[in-house]
Amino acid sequence: MAKNEVNFTKATLEQAQAPAGAKRFYLYDEKESGLVLQITPAGRKSFQLYRKHNGQPIRVTIGTFPELSVEQARKKARQIKVDLNNGINPNDEARAIREELTFAVLFHRWLEQFAKPHKRSWADDLRRYQNYMEQSFGNKRLSWFTPTRVREWHHNLTARVKQRGPEATIAPGTANRSLALLKTVFSQMAPELINPCTSVKAFKEVSRERFLSPDEMKRLFDALESEETGNDFRDYIYLSLFSGARRSNVLGMMWKDVDLDAELWTIPGAVSKNGSIMRVPLPVAAVDILKLRKSVASSVFVFPSPDSKAGHYTTPTKAWGSLLKRAGLNDLRLHDLRRSCGSVMANQGTSLAIIGGALGHKHHSSTAVYARLQVSTVRDALEAGSQAMLATRDRPEKVVPLRKVANGSGEK
Repeated sequence: MAKNEVNFTKATLEQAQAPAGAKRFYLYDEKESGLVLQITPAGRKSFQLYRKHNGQPIRVTIGTFPELSVEQARKKARQIKVDLNNGINPNDEARAIREELTFAVLFHRWLEQFAKPHKRSWADDLRRYQNYMEQSFGNKRLSWFTPTRVREWHHNLTARVKQRGPEATIAPGTANRSLALLKTVFSQMAPELINPCTSVKAFKEVSRERFLSPDEMKRLFDALESEETGNDFRDYIYLSLFSGARRSNVLGMMWKDVDLDAELWTIPGAVSKNGSIMRVPLPVAAVDILKLRKSVASSVFVFPSPDSKAGHYTTPTKAWGSLLKRAGLNDLRLHDLRRSCGSVMANQGTSLAIIGGALGHKHHSSTAVYARLQVSTVRDALEAGSQAMLATRDRPEKVVPLRKVANGSGEK
């Protein structure tokens, strides 16, 4: 093959062509032993290094020409020779990368091995992956992940526009939950790797405080009672308001858990968010709705749906949007019905402990937001305190008679 040896220069390699009919054509560099330029029939040119390693001939692809210059190719060839002499085969690393798992494979393994057996909310994790991760890096190899790339992805999430409209973007809390999920998957499925999320800081979150005002509540009720509102949807909204229960629990409410005589709804620990059995006392308005539905019930679910895989009512997104439009309400979510239930109790002076118990909060911090709503209760307490303090200002001085000295010679 000596006839194909040439001094590699830019001009020489630009002019080089594969002979007609040849599947591959090779030129060997006169200056750097083992450095080869491969030319395909289509004219694609790439640098390669031919060398023996452990007694066997190997070929290492270096890069394409002209993207890689002759000098760069020679420099890389020399480095590869050093690596080979030290027992390092670059092909092994390339093969490992090709065989390395993608994040999509890692996530789905985690979903089956960890999430589904142990997490009631695994479906939320799957949706979060599909919405915020799969497109961004589902096909990326694990070695692709670095703190810089994760930080950039996390930051850019809050700039993404939701489908609801151009003014709606991904909330910092949603980005933080996605970051936490990514960190968990790496921690549980690839503990031997340095977790790329460890040094990425979460966004500062501000608790959402969206409650229905009395005027908004009236407009919501008026819209609910209109002929445009379906019976199932209207009952679902009322029960959500009156019970303060979570959306998923109301949607999946079962008759076996409802005791209409005792006016009590027991939410099993298997489906409650905090993992404990919740006993929800039902107000009269909620009991009346349930009694009417019970009289015509033919399903184990309070809100059955034959078209749903779960067998019960699913999140009524379209009906909710239509209701808000008719009621003239903005920036209201279904979960805000639960917050509104808590806010009404707070404004009536109900203690935070009772509010937390009614809403099934496991931690006091979840109920702390309602403390800021107890304005009238705090005002009454402050008013009583100030009046008590002012009363001391108007109290008459206590007169203490002087004790006369017994011998009348003086006073003491």
